[in-house]
Amino acid sequence: MKRYLYFIITLGFLMLWSSCRKDFEFSPSTGSLQFSKDTVYLDTVFTNIGSSTYNLKVYNRSDDDISIPSVRLALGETSNYRLNVDGISGKTFENIEILAEDSLFIFVESTIDINNFPNPDGTYLYTDQIEFDSGSNQQKVELVTLVQDAIFIYPDRDNTTKIIETLTLNIGGELIETELQGRELLSTELSFTNEKPYVIYGFAAVPPNETLTIQAGSRLHFHENSGIIVSNAASIHVNGTFSNDRNLLENEVIFEGDRLEPNFSDVPGQWGTIWLLDGSVNNTINYATIKNANIGILCDGNPDEASNKLTITNTQVYNSASFGVLGRNTSIAGGNVVINNSGLSSFAGTLGGKYNFTHSTIANYWNNGFRQFPAVLLNNFVLDEDNNATIADLTEANFNNCIIYGNDNPEILLDEIEDESVVFNFKFSNSLIRFRDSNNNFTGPNYNLSDTSKYEGNIFNEDPNFKDADLNEFIIGDDSAAINQGLGSFATQIPFDILNVNRTVSPDLGAYQHITFPEED
Repeated sequence: MKRYLYFIITLGFLMLWSSCRKDFEFSPSTGSLQFSKDTVYLDTVFTNIGSSTYNLKVYNRSDDDISIPSVRLALGETSNYRLNVDGISGKTFENIEILAEDSLFIFVESTIDINNFPNPDGTYLYTDQIEFDSGSNQQKVELVTLVQDAIFIYPDRDNTTKIIETLTLNIGGELIETELQGRELLSTELSFTNEKPYVIYGFAAVPPNETLTIQAGSRLHFHENSGIIVSNAASIHVNGTFSNDRNLLENEVIFEGDRLEPNFSDVPGQWGTIWLLDGSVNNTINYATIKNANIGILCDGNPDEASNKLTITNTQVYNSASFGVLGRNTSIAGGNVVINNSGLSSFAGTLGGKYNFTHSTIANYWNNGFRQFPAVLLNNFVLDEDNNATIADLTEANFNNCIIYGNDNPEILLDEIEDESVVFNFKFSNSLIRFRDSNNNFTGPNYNLSDTSKYEGNIFNEDPNFKDADLNEFIIGDDSAAINQGLGSFATQIPFDILNVNRTVSPDLGAYQHITFPEED
């Protein structure tokens, strides 16, 4: 009984106390709001592609609970910005309450059509304001977005709607329906220029017997699950050239995702791949940067092609969610190639094939969790769903004057199913390799490092002295073990490094001749 009486008295006291509080009597704001920023800059977006969500924090520093009579976009309903205030979306809001010494978040997004503005000339600076209250109490926060024009390639035939099509692929002369979304490029779309960026939705397929030519300085941006497919008897020619400004890369061809915000600049897996189908021919890539894909380049078939199915030079492949370059029973020749930060292997030559890399830096400093495979993987088989193996010849796999390194050890794996019907030929020559088998896990003839038919003139486990592997900067410094270790006969095949520096006198290993790093403050 006493406990019950005590409860009634306590409850009554609380009700009386709360009824006397004036804390929840909201007073109109007086123009003394404070903001986390006076201007919200929404990073560059492509026309008609929604931006990321940005936030603005609004503070009530006073001792009074306040109500903001109005929060609105200055351009009203015509604004291309969208707001979310206190969990409600819109462009105009009334009586927004903030407790004393408290704050609220306003979230801002935009989708802008550059064609609605006169003479955009490729880019347009779109602005608006968030207005708080009116009259003498009015406060404003600026909104700024740079909008970039682009050429859009959608998976439809007439480029008028965003119809999703199933992509039919010509594989070995057989038409195969796939679940991929995309379409074949039209004849008028087979030459990409540097006049505007390209934004690709779905897979853009190069038709049989056609060639996609990508000119120096072109920029290709891919939406999620998008990429390029090069069909049977088709080709891709990426004709980038050396860039004097290594920050702008004005003459390189750049392949990346369609999110331009800085937070997406090095996020793996934003788009699909450049897929060279079995039967595609004479593919060349020169001076390109391929980044943030699931697989940078997927190259299938044609292992015996005399001129190589893919020739790749002066090219960087970074931040691939699985493989940087994946070859499947194919033929690839590479020089001055740099690959890093791959969820599986940076280079994998699987189901045999023919591979030759000279003066290349194949590294893997994956920092997004565990990876199963080393920087370089070679095997001669593929397993089906029942674990049955199909095997094929590894005709050759030569790595000359290369650096093969990473943040794991060892960074090469030679995975052979031995069979008298196939060959497994490889050789590492005059290369700097990370390979330390402390637990004696790698045995057999493929790992006999003294066998000069497989390993000759290599350096193992010495520091390459990369400038900053985490930032994909693989220039080597004065303390690199790779300096002056290249064999001249290989250097004459590729006389200039990826920065156009002559290497024929005292060649270093890898894609870069060494430089002295400037002292940091």
